[in-house]
Amino acid sequence: MKKFKVCFQTTAMLLPLAMLLAGCGSTANDAASHPVQSNTSGMPATMAAGGASYEEGVMEESSFIDSAADMDNTAVPGEEVQGTNAVLSQDRKLIRTVDLEMETKEFDRMMTDLEAQVQDLGGYIENMETYNGSSYTEYRSLRWANLTIRIPKEALNGFLKNMSEIGNVVRRSDSVEDVTLSYVDMESRRDTLRAEQERLLKLLEQASNVEEMIALEERLSNVRYLLESMESKLRTIDNQVDYSTVNLELSEVKELTPVAEKSDLQRITDGFTDSIKEIGNGIKEGIIWFAIHIPYLVIWAAVIAAAVLFLRRLRKKTAAKKAAKTEQKDTKEIKDTKEIKGSKDVKESSD
Repeated sequence: MKKFKVCFQTTAMLLPLAMLLAGCGSTANDAASHPVQSNTSGMPATMAAGGASYEEGVMEESSFIDSAADMDNTAVPGEEVQGTNAVLSQDRKLIRTVDLEMETKEFDRMMTDLEAQVQDLGGYIENMETYNGSSYTEYRSLRWANLTIRIPKEALNGFLKNMSEIGNVVRRSDSVEDVTLSYVDMESRRDTLRAEQERLLKLLEQASNVEEMIALEERLSNVRYLLESMESKLRTIDNQVDYSTVNLELSEVKELTPVAEKSDLQRITDGFTDSIKEIGNGIKEGIIWFAIHIPYLVIWAAVIAAAVLFLRRLRKKTAAKKAAKTEQKDTKEIKDTKEIKGSKDVKESSD
């Protein structure tokens, strides 16, 4: 009796486990024996049967595309890293930018040589701003130019070398931006959008009603917009990579800035020489300014001379009037004195 009780308890414990295993097996057999049915149209089954909205079909479609993309990106461990590293090392996307500050004593020749060199190398000037001086601010205003130059990446080093030969480089700054990872990511997103576009075109051909066609066309329009935007960004990056950018600031100077560092004695000598030159230039500029402004000086001299003559005449007239008044007053006083004296004499004689 005791043995029967133990067997009964054991059977009661194992029975649920056996039923669970049997259920799992039957489910697997049912799934194997009844595969998911799909219509020949390539549309999701719910859409073909008409039992779901198009939005659900699009969600299934997007899930299918994402799953396919994930399957494409899945590789044997080790192969993905090695393949990506190989691609990145072979074709890196580097955007190079160089900032140059230069000076020259021959501005016109420098600009002519620069434009010819850019054209010969297959580049182009993207932006240019020049200042040719003004005679209204001072006698001689030095000229300058700011240029944005695009040079093919393989010809950049030669271009920079030639620039250092035809002008004096005061400052140079180089920068390189690696956009390889973002470029590869954009390419992957572009390929995904292309796959989705092809799939939507197939679904549009097999659409069974107007609602599905409208929804498909709306989704297709959005996909095409995203695809065009992504391709435009890729073309922009390709242009920035293929053509390096050189930002040039060119100034016209009377004396070039020395590149090598000077000694103390050399600085004193050059400073003294520069002071003498500045004094000489000041005298020369003063003579030139005087010669240029002679017409104005003649006019002002004539005006000043006329004003002096006028003031002199006015002063003479004023002095003459004052003298005449004084003389008239003296004459009147003398006359009055004589009359008084005469009246006194007459009175005395009568007495």
